[in-house]
Amino acid sequence: MSIKCAFLFAGQGSQGVGMGKDFFDNSSTVREIFNSAEERTGIDFKELLFKENDKLSQTEFTQPAILLVGATAHKLFKDKTDIEPTLTMGHSLGEFTALVASNALDIIDAVELVNLRGRLMADACKNQDVGMLVSLGLSDEVVEDICRKERERGKSVWAVNYNADGQIVIAGVKRDLEELIPILKEAKARRTMLLNMSVASHCPLLNSAVEPLTRKLEEFIRDEFTAPVVSNVTAQKYSSKKEALELLPKQLVEPVKYKQSIANIDSEVDCYIEFGHGNVLKGLNRRATKKPHFNISDMASLEATIKAIQELEK
Repeated sequence: MSIKCAFLFAGQGSQGVGMGKDFFDNSSTVREIFNSAEERTGIDFKELLFKENDKLSQTEFTQPAILLVGATAHKLFKDKTDIEPTLTMGHSLGEFTALVASNALDIIDAVELVNLRGRLMADACKNQDVGMLVSLGLSDEVVEDICRKERERGKSVWAVNYNADGQIVIAGVKRDLEELIPILKEAKARRTMLLNMSVASHCPLLNSAVEPLTRKLEEFIRDEFTAPVVSNVTAQKYSSKKEALELLPKQLVEPVKYKQSIANIDSEVDCYIEFGHGNVLKGLNRRATKKPHFNISDMASLEATIKAIQELEK
């Protein structure tokens, strides 16, 4: 039996001090990748990832850090097994790591690309007090209707991350998000919480980032997909540079359809493998699928995942 795996990669919010250190300490390949990424970007990733600092929460540093750890986890897995993905998929930033896993992006090019993406997002939100708010317990339709009505009143709020049933993230101007909280609670939201974000992702506030990101994508994306990637924008698979150049810029300003993507692909795969720090996507997938979900965040979980998949293949 040849097992069908979806390779998954988390996005911003999954970071943590110390992530990737076990890979770095135990693999010369990872150390070489870190050095190349540092030479390309000028970012000291050892300082950024392994020591307490303020930069890890800043978008332009968060994004390359998360991608680097997820991509090196995938590289180690790839070097130890002949298991290829049936498809790859990421949440927001994670879609770029998925492109690395599908051979459509070189890992060092990808680090530079998302470093730029983070800077463009930060610049687009500069001089605006923006943020993101999670709503739990309400249907998509209720949250969308509330946001639409508030926009009609001149507020800047958009439903942007469809993470799981009853879990939606809203982006916009922070003052408007704060005023949204009692409205969501009146609609019977189980919980609302402002996230520790300095940007408003996946909404029109990032329009200014689209064109410069597109130029860099044209330079770096390769037409050499070894597996299709699931688009956050459409929740459908794509496998060409032309499609990537159309979809990835849109991803900046349109919602992440994560739960819709899982629903669309679940029948095509036997298991999910999440690469990188933590297991954020496992939590989102818990109610959406009964398929096994593995996470590779250090050397022990790398070996355990390989062993578990070998058992599934028997």
